[in-house]
Amino acid sequence: MVAFLVDGARSGVPSTPALAVRWGLTHGLLRRALAARERSGNRDARLLRDPALQAEPWEHYRELRRHRPFAQGPMGRLTAHHDITTRILRSDDFGVADRDQVFPAPVRLGMRLIGPRRYASIDDAPSMLAVDPPDHARYRRLVTRAFTAKAVAALRTRTEEITAELLDGLEPDLRRGPVDLVERFAAQVPLTVIAEMLGVPPERREDLLAWGDGGAATLDLGLPWSRYATAERSLAAFDGWLREHLRTLRSHPGEDLLSRLVQVADDDGSGLSEQELVATSMLILAAGFETTVNLIGNGTQRLFEHPDQRALLAEQPDLWSNAVDEVLRHDSPVQRTARLARRDTEVEGVAIRQGEIVVTVLGAANRDPAVFTDPERFDVTRSNARDHVAFSSGIHYCLGAALARMEGEVALRGLFSRFPDLAPAGTPVRRPTIILRGWTSLPVHS
Repeated sequence: MVAFLVDGARSGVPSTPALAVRWGLTHGLLRRALAARERSGNRDARLLRDPALQAEPWEHYRELRRHRPFAQGPMGRLTAHHDITTRILRSDDFGVADRDQVFPAPVRLGMRLIGPRRYASIDDAPSMLAVDPPDHARYRRLVTRAFTAKAVAALRTRTEEITAELLDGLEPDLRRGPVDLVERFAAQVPLTVIAEMLGVPPERREDLLAWGDGGAATLDLGLPWSRYATAERSLAAFDGWLREHLRTLRSHPGEDLLSRLVQVADDDGSGLSEQELVATSMLILAAGFETTVNLIGNGTQRLFEHPDQRALLAEQPDLWSNAVDEVLRHDSPVQRTARLARRDTEVEGVAIRQGEIVVTVLGAANRDPAVFTDPERFDVTRSNARDHVAFSSGIHYCLGAALARMEGEVALRGLFSRFPDLAPAGTPVRRPTIILRGWTSLPVHS
């Protein structure tokens, strides 16, 4: 039976039996555990299961901050404090969390018998999100050589052109009636930018959007079966296309980032292995538009809800850069991330054992009144808005932070400058993800 399950994935497309067993051992068990924790009164377990609480988690975050340095989460400790979050994310005592280590030994044995995924993902090694030094330092060093600040700066003009083209297309449709801003604009700006950066052919960009949207769910815990299967098959399809695309770039390289990654070498002459290259490329592609879609959508909704801030930006457009950081602080596209204690340590006198998981709630840390005055207020003039941890901190600080900020500024400024009367045209629909916070649909009219 085990051999059948493993063989079913060799073609690159995971078999349903293999997926079902893996889901049962991981997300299925976690769903049961979270339900039990919720019944016992753990409010964070409720948040992980309740879309209504996920939509408005701010009171819950305030409750978490009553506990210092940690509150009790459903699977371990978590913190909602900005200084504790920053300390953990920057500390060598903590590394990226291996979620498999939270499972009991029999479950880990079952996972070993099934074997690892046959396709790359953004949440498993060798993805940069899932490895610590020395591997992380090597991957980041190689990627950084191709992903330079100069290259991002040069992209601003092209991003402005892409934004203008998309807004030109929106204008006649808005005259006729409501349009979905996520589908027509918030997703298309970062998708087009990252696709051009990475040499993705235009005819595959909608596939890329679908794979990224489907695969993003793998960052969450306790997924229902249907969403888990969709996410894993999205990753497998993404992996299959990437391998073919990278083979093409090896023989016919262009001027794009992936062409440079295929050829880049470290100081010792070594480059990235195929699995490392696929995992790294997948992460850059997915992270290059997933969080930025949320940033643009969240920013639009915040400005709808705060017309005084919108009017201020119209009067003082030089505030747009700071406004983007205030969006990132006030409505963070990534809400939480976990770390694993690499050794016995302590935080403010609380002993943490090696192997313990600690969750940093970024969305809560970004509303910590110890750092941000009147943190619930959305204020585009906030002097320390950039002190947020929306891009994490430490060695895992988001490699594409500068790109996301630039795209968010260009897109939001262009949107509200072109359509000063833009307004909601119906009920927006939230993404069904927990780690990533954003909108699936934002109907608007002008």
